[in-house]
Amino acid sequence: MNSNKSTYTSIKEYKPFHGLYDPCSPIGLKYYSTPPNLYIGFQQPNMKQFSPTEALKKGTLWPAFWDYYENPYKAKKRDQA
Repeated sequence: MNSNKSTYTSIKEYKPFHGLYDPCSPIGLKYYSTPPNLYIGFQQPNMKQFSPTEALKKGTLWPAFWDYYENPYKAKKRDQA
């Protein structure tokens, strides 16, 4: 990771190894998502909560544990490099 990036990002990236004699063309960057609960040591009492209907839509009661997933591959089509 570069030092100019923040320590917490929900989307991380890496470049797969490409061997010298690998017959396939190199794959670009690969992305993966890390959930927010990895960065929260323990659940503090009296955390802010969503309303019950909003919590059912988002899948969690606490905003600190909710993370929007944005597909990093959606903007780039499979055939485009």
